[in-house]
Parts: sequence; C-alpha cells; structure tokens
Amino acid sequence: MTQRRILVTAALPYANGHIHIGHLVEYIQTDIWVRFQKLRGNRCVFVCADDTHGTAIMIRARQEGRSEEALIADMRAAHVRDFAGFDIDFDNYGSTNSETNRDLCHRLWAELRKGDYVTEKSVTQLFDPKAGTFLADRFVKGTCPKCGAADQYGDNCDKCGSTYSPADLINPTSTLSGATPELRSANHLFINIEKLHSFLEEWTQSGEHLQSEVANYLKGHFLGEPLRDWDVSRPAPYFGFEIPDSPGNYWYVWFDAPIGYMASTMEWCQKNGENFDDWWRDEASNLESSPSSEIHHFIGKDITYFHTLFWPAMLKASGCKLPMKVHIHGFLTVGGEKMSKSKGTFVQAASYLKHLDPAYLRYYYASKLGSRLDDLDLSLDEFVDKTNKQLVGGVVNIAARTAKFVGGQTLCETYPADGGLFLFAAAAGEAIADAYERCDYQTVIRTCNELCDRANTYLDEKAPWKLAKQPDRAEEVRQICSVGLNLFRQIIVYLAPVLPRLAQQAGELLNVPITCWEDSNTPLVGTPVAPFQHMLKRVELKQVEAMIEDSKIPDAAVTIPTTANAAAAPVATPVQCETTSCAATPAAGTQPTDGPEALEKEPLVGEMCSIDDFTKVDLRVARVLSASHVEGADKLVQLTLSLGGDVRRNVFAGIKSAYTPEQLVGRLVIMVANLAPRKMRFGMSEGMVCAAGGGGKEIFLLAPDCGAVPGQRVH
Repeated sequence: MTQRRILVTAALPYANGHIHIGHLVEYIQTDIWVRFQKLRGNRCVFVCADDTHGTAIMIRARQEGRSEEALIADMRAAHVRDFAGFDIDFDNYGSTNSETNRDLCHRLWAELRKGDYVTEKSVTQLFDPKAGTFLADRFVKGTCPKCGAADQYGDNCDKCGSTYSPADLINPTSTLSGATPELRSANHLFINIEKLHSFLEEWTQSGEHLQSEVANYLKGHFLGEPLRDWDVSRPAPYFGFEIPDSPGNYWYVWFDAPIGYMASTMEWCQKNGENFDDWWRDEASNLESSPSSEIHHFIGKDITYFHTLFWPAMLKASGCKLPMKVHIHGFLTVGGEKMSKSKGTFVQAASYLKHLDPAYLRYYYASKLGSRLDDLDLSLDEFVDKTNKQLVGGVVNIAARTAKFVGGQTLCETYPADGGLFLFAAAAGEAIADAYERCDYQTVIRTCNELCDRANTYLDEKAPWKLAKQPDRAEEVRQICSVGLNLFRQIIVYLAPVLPRLAQQAGELLNVPITCWEDSNTPLVGTPVAPFQHMLKRVELKQVEAMIEDSKIPDAAVTIPTTANAAAAPVATPVQCETTSCAATPAAGTQPTDGPEALEKEPLVGEMCSIDDFTKVDLRVARVLSASHVEGADKLVQLTLSLGGDVRRNVFAGIKSAYTPEQLVGRLVIMVANLAPRKMRFGMSEGMVCAAGGGGKEIFLLAPDCGAVPGQRVH
C-alpha cells in the first residue's frame, strides 16, 4: 500500500473562551481520524492554532485591564492543557497572532492584489456609541431580514441559513452594551470571489471534496446567483494585523484565521526540516493532477460558507493547494436541548476532567458520529449505559476475565484453536478501516461491539474462572486465556484511534505495543503477560450528576455557542476575580501592616443599628453590562447593571474620577438593590453601587470573590 501524505486541520478555537464539551466533538473526531491514518502507516500531520484576533478579544482585554497579548497567552495555555487532557495530540499548535501568520497574510494578499481580486468600497457599518467601536457581525443581534426569525446574529440566520450584512438586520441591538447601533461609513477592502464562480461550482459539485448535503446546500443557497464580494477589512480600533497597503485598516479575523492553518504547518515544517511548499503549493493546486499530499479540514456546519467558498477562492486565487476534503459535522445537544449554564449541561473540558475519565467521552462521541451532518445528542443516561455495558463490561471485561489467570506466565507458544474467532475478526479489519476513512465511527463501534460479544460468548462457554480452581487443568486455562487476550488485543487495535490510553495499557499488559493496523492480523504467541491491573472503572451516575452540579451557573449573564467551532462565534466571557490581584491583598505568607489613616479620616459611626435595620438593605451582586460618560456631569458614569436573567437596573454612579467606562464593562459589583429610585436631571437612578475610599482618585469599587454571580444576595 502506498503511503499517503496527509495534512489535517481542525477549526481554530477562539481565544476568548475555554474549551467545552461542544468543542470536543470536533477535536475528538479529528484526533481519531488522524490516529487511524497513522496506525495505517500513512504520513499524517495534525496542526491547529488559537484564533486570536477580532473585536471580542479587544473588548475582553479592555474589560480585564490587560493587553490582548497577555489574554491570548493565558487562554492558549488553558487550551493546550485541556486538549492534552482528552488525548488530542497535535503535531503543532500555533497562534494566528504570530509573525509567521503575518508574513503569510502578506504573501497571500500580494497574490490577491496581483490577480486584481481586491476592490475598495465605502461601507456603512453598525457602530456602538456606548462601547465606542464598530461592531463585528457576531456582536449584533436582531430579526433576520429573510425569514423574520428573532434573535439572530449579524452575519447569518441559524433558522433559514441565509447570510446578510449586519446592517440588514431588523431592530439590531449591540450585544456589547445593549445600545441601538448607529450607521457610520468607512472604507473597506473586498475580495471579488464572483470571478471564481465557475471554479467554485466545479470544486464544490465534483462529489470529491464535500458531503453531498453540503454540496446541495451551496448550490441552492449561493451558487445559483452571483457571489457577493467578501469584506476582508475592518477599521480601527481592531485587534489584528494592519493591512500593509491600507494603513488604518486591519484584516478581518476570517481572513487571517484560515491562513493560520498554513502558518501552523510552516512552524511544523521549520521544526522538522520539511518543505512548506510540498504541503501547500505543489502541483495539487491543479485539479487535473494527482496530489502528492492531501489537505483535510474538519469543521462544524456553522462555518461551512467560509471553508467551502471563501477559503477555496482565496487558495485558488493565490496559487495554493486546495483541500482534498472538508469534513463537516453537526452540533452537540445535551438531552435534546442546547447546552445550558443554568442547567449545568454547559460543561467545560476542565470540569469534565475533574469528575470523569476522558476515554468515556471519546468512546461515546465515536459511538454517535457518522459521516453526515446530523447533530449529536449527549444523553447522560445513555452515556453511563454505554460506558458501563459496552466499554467496561464489553471491551475491558475480556481482559479482566482472562489476564488475571495467566499474569506472570506467557501466552501459548502456538495459537490455540478458537473456532475461527480470530480469523473472523481479522476479516472485518478492512471494513472497519473503510468506516474510519469515511468518519463513520458509529459503524466502527458497532462492529467492535459485535466482536466483543463473540469473544465474551466464547469465554462464557469456556469459563476459565471455574477451570482455574482445578490445578490439573492449568494448561487448558492458559489456552483459553491466550485466545481471549488475543481477541482483546485485536479489538483494541481497531479501537486504538478512539481509546489511545487503553491501547497503551493493552501493549503494557502483553509486553508488545500496538504500532500498526496489521497488528490485528496475527495473534501473539509466547509473549509474557504482566499482572493484570484495572484499566477502566465503571462510571457512576452520581459522578455525572456531580459534574453537572459543578457546571451550573444560575441566571448566567452571558451564553456561549454550543458548536465546536471558533471564529464564527466570538464570545464575551465574564470577568471574574477582579479583586484577587489587587495591590491591597498581601502576598502569601506576609503580615499586612494597615495604618490608621483611613479610620482617622472617617471615624466609625457612633449610632448602632440592629440586625433588623441592616437586613432592610438588600445588597446584591450585579454585572456592569454597559457604562458611559454622562454629558454635563463632572462625576457621574451611567451604568446598566444586570441582576441575572432579564433584570436590569439603570444607575448613575459618582465614580468618574477613578474609573473609565471601558474599565467597568463586564465587572461584578455590589449594589444596593432596594434603594428608592431617584429622579435626576440625567434620568432615573435605580440603585447604588458600593465603593470604598474618600473620593477623587481614591474610589475603590467593592467586588465579590470568584464564583459569585449576578443576583446573589450579599449577607
């Protein structure tokens, strides 16, 4: 068999939030495919990177009072840790904010300019007057102009699939501040992909590169009419790469994000002495030739347009290789519903790993993933049932029922008669390999379960645990266990891409590591068997319930998309722990030395109050959703506070001398929620935020510690 050279990418996770179980559908799916290709003996390279640019990163960094570079560095470390925890093994993990990516953006841009694909137009765009920034598509919500569906993002409708401009939305609202956006004009740069219409039609409809339902979707929604020019620039302020021949304009995140695939490849090439052009610029860019290497993208269906029209157009226009295949998957639901923070089904990767083994989720997702775009539902009861009955009670049980009787011995020197079980399973190998190749993992799992049933039936009939009680039948026990352990190893070879840790344990048990697909064709004989150690424990429903309880965030102020994709859905993550790095907090192990000056300046109030008096004051945790200067007021800042859910309060706070509006958005504060509303000449103030200090620059907002959420009462 000729060795294939395969480059694999997964969608770049956006550096504005942690990895969660929705993301993991894609990364586990991709990792399984890569491990299968390597097990088959193919040269397969898996690259990824953090997607780091855009308004969302800029706004969050502003909220947290630190640089974008510091923010994305912290998030990258968290992403790498979470991926490793689920055995997702990248050959290179980069960042779109790298000099390598900047250089490649310049190269492709020069090719696009040279081919006369770039045009400039004045664009009227939505601008948030409170946040002081132009709004990225996903920071605007409103009613779809095509089908009338409410609560849709500014770039496409998840109900009818239509794409449009944010300015086309009916009743648009900024998700940053809740303000009604204003229309403002600025010059933008566009790529004319209509010039490549015939090529894109040929490429998407060839039947080679896309699932049939994706090809049909593109033909029905986009290719039946002229393709609109693609806006690839954003005016300042914007966190990204400034366009070299258009000062003051920055490449839109969806321009430099897919180029991040190339940048991560180049970094891998530089580390391994490889030629970058062999992967991205060889003769395979000519559709008529046979490629010397293949590019495979794995993505979620919500970013289909970018990867099947815009990205291939960019590659073709710049003379680069086209992907051999774009593998597209559906969304994750939990219990038939979108993931929910309030219900605890929005589970972050780190939270999962605190309670459960990653093998359970890898196996469960594999058992549900087919080759189509169907959504995947995580049923918690089914999750427990499959783990215990199929994975532990089926696969691992074969080893548990045999290895304990021959630990410290060797397998038989000649493979015993087994009624054709080993040959039957070996004959299934190519069908299983074909299912892996098509990303039809549910067929892989179903077939392996059938092989497990046959092996366990054999052991039930032979009952080595009964024979082991009879010393004169020790050799018979050894023969039965040699068969059982070889059937176990054979199944583990087939499941190794799904369960890499279990494959490693099987190699250690039988003193022969699993290294290639052909290991399933020949039984082991005469090899030593190590003492059996438990490989996977049964999962208890209470463990799953503890994970769900640990993930609950009542009345969450911010929701995060449940797809496994990146830049299509940037998210404003709430700022937490505002006080933990405060200079007023002494370093660990030191004794604070607080002086008397503050108390002398404002002595304790002499008149005592009762506990009943105190409980009349309803102090609540609140989040600052928006903040703005008050025209005509020297000290006031106008705040929109969230008490959770849809409860909002308008508050005028005299903190302008110490805080800018940008520093306040996203913060948790303590407010007096039952203060009688006060009519001011600027509007109605519906509460008060609590602060310490004597005024002027010495104003210090009170904030709760980690874990507090809007609406909680302060006791």
